[in-house]
Amino acid sequence: MKDYDVDKIRNVAVVGHGSSGKTSLTSAFLFNSGATSRLLKVDKGNTVTDYDPDEIERNISINSAVCFTEWNGSKINFVDCPGYTNFLWDTRASLRAVDAGLVLVCGVAGVEVGTEKVWEMLEEAKLPVILIINKLDRENSNYSRTMEVIHQFFGRQAVSVQLPIGEEENFTGVVDLISKKAFIFEKDESGKFKEEEIPEDMKEEAEKKIEELTEMVAENDEQLMEKYFENGELSSQELIEGLKKSIFNRQFFPVFVASALMNIATQPILDGIVNFFPSPVERGEIEGEKGTTKPSPDEPFSALVFKTISDPYTGRISLMRIFSGKVNPDATVTNSSKDITEKLGGLFFMKGKEQIPAGQAKVGDIVATAKLKGTSTGDTLCVKGASVKFSSIVFPEPSISFAIEPKTRADEDRISQAVHRITEEDPTVRIEREPETNELIISGNGQLHVEIIIDRLKKRYDVNVALKPPKIPYKETIKGKSDVQGKYKKQTGGRGQYGDVKIKMEPLPRGQDFEFEDKIFGGSIPRNYIPSIEKGIQEARKKGVVAGYPAVGFKVILYDGSYHDVDSSDIAFKIAASMAFKKGMKGAKPTMLEPIMNIEVYSPEAYMGDIMGNLNGRRGKVQGMEQKGTLRIIKAVVPMAEMLDFEPTLTSITGGRGSYLMEFSHYEEVPGQLQQKIVSDAVKEGRIKPEEEEK
Repeated sequence: MKDYDVDKIRNVAVVGHGSSGKTSLTSAFLFNSGATSRLLKVDKGNTVTDYDPDEIERNISINSAVCFTEWNGSKINFVDCPGYTNFLWDTRASLRAVDAGLVLVCGVAGVEVGTEKVWEMLEEAKLPVILIINKLDRENSNYSRTMEVIHQFFGRQAVSVQLPIGEEENFTGVVDLISKKAFIFEKDESGKFKEEEIPEDMKEEAEKKIEELTEMVAENDEQLMEKYFENGELSSQELIEGLKKSIFNRQFFPVFVASALMNIATQPILDGIVNFFPSPVERGEIEGEKGTTKPSPDEPFSALVFKTISDPYTGRISLMRIFSGKVNPDATVTNSSKDITEKLGGLFFMKGKEQIPAGQAKVGDIVATAKLKGTSTGDTLCVKGASVKFSSIVFPEPSISFAIEPKTRADEDRISQAVHRITEEDPTVRIEREPETNELIISGNGQLHVEIIIDRLKKRYDVNVALKPPKIPYKETIKGKSDVQGKYKKQTGGRGQYGDVKIKMEPLPRGQDFEFEDKIFGGSIPRNYIPSIEKGIQEARKKGVVAGYPAVGFKVILYDGSYHDVDSSDIAFKIAASMAFKKGMKGAKPTMLEPIMNIEVYSPEAYMGDIMGNLNGRRGKVQGMEQKGTLRIIKAVVPMAEMLDFEPTLTSITGGRGSYLMEFSHYEEVPGQLQQKIVSDAVKEGRIKPEEEEK
């Protein structure tokens, strides 16, 4: 493959709402530039960047995928990113590897949830942007309506550089406002086109739009403003230079139009990428947590690993963006994030799942390596001794959890290794054992996300699991005091068993666990049996007495008892202590506690009333509200038991525009009527016996 200088490289993320045509547009780019021999289609399951079986089955992008092509003397690295909210963490990570973004807006649906979310990410990353109104060949598509919505959301900086020729099935080409020419495309998906004069019936509108475009470009540059005032117009080259500067400074968001599926007007977008987007050199220095990196091949090597692909056959593949220097396929480098040394397992350029061997890789490029032992997504690689460390990638906290249960013993044996490989590839997945319930809990960014992880466990690693709602880690405690005796006496003909303890129980302040106080005086119980008494209480409290949940928040005072010289033993006193605990709990007004969660809900203001009403219906207490950009944040505390189905409910209320964070806050007493149901469920599950419930 040809070696490109850094100023001839463009790194571009293709982003937008799910099903806005990102993968189809990437396919058109690859075909038009000769990287593929035919136009590959999403519905045929043969595209370069949607190659995962789950993506093919569902016809959506789940993972970011890298590919590259060559156009007008430049190499363009594309990262085709997911658009559905469950997978936007991968998009966020991918934006760290690029210098610009193509934002697709559907010509039918307009600006959608995913559009809003990726736009926030692009703003945060301060990346230059080109907007594309796609699917203009579709029924009910409308350029003017979509431009109105774009102006409402992106502001007056969003300015057309093209006008569509024809509507819906009659969309055949574009009027280019920069070259002041029309391009008419064949209807056979070949991408072939003819250059013509602007149609007569569009000249008036085109002249008006050219004037608007020229004024916006001149507004951002004093020299161009002077030329515009003097001559009344700017040349095509002056427009291109002015646009490039304004786009780089995010003062201008040019709007292109296209039909990616029909391959209409996709080549001008490739021209726009080369003409308007910055090279890695033009983007400038990258500020890291440690050190500033200059994009030069003469600087020491440094790179950021922005994605990890874990394959059961080929192992781990690490994708990295090189920010400075150069590196050889067999190099030994330092992971400055973890202070470890890594040996590169070759270098290759990715074209979807295809690996194309690379020789020396250098600044500005996106390249992959294999078999790094300790490096994960977000880590910095550099030459030994370099003081470089890029800021880590921040991933969202999981928003939904389920319990998973291996179906067979073989599945249970295989799950540990499979879980390691999956979390290696997807850092937003959590699969952990819940100590309170002993369940294996899987947490992800939404129900679809979790379902796909379950599918991967089965398809990739042959691990079959059942998915079910997680158990709530309830606890038991006491509200009163008690004074009881536990006496265990057993005679079996030979040596018997004898243990006798008297204890007092009293509540501790909420949030405290358990205290044991020894107040034995005068030798009523020998000292060597005291640890067994405490152990008996500790073991008994793991199952409580109300519904079989652990008991907390109480103090036990051991103050008296008796023993037998021959029959007393550690086990006898342990059993006696367990008996005393159960009596003491029942006599001290036992009750149940439930986990309460801190919730932050992010949503446009229009849905605030419905969301707060829903939270109130879940026994939630709203603590306050804040504003963050265009979003409102509701802060509330809600019982965990009420939050198990909140994610799909929030999606329904907000049309997918809402999201939330949840973390544990504290425990509170369960209302009486709900305790009865929990006890009833405990009997059905076998946590307690019916006779214990009656007692």
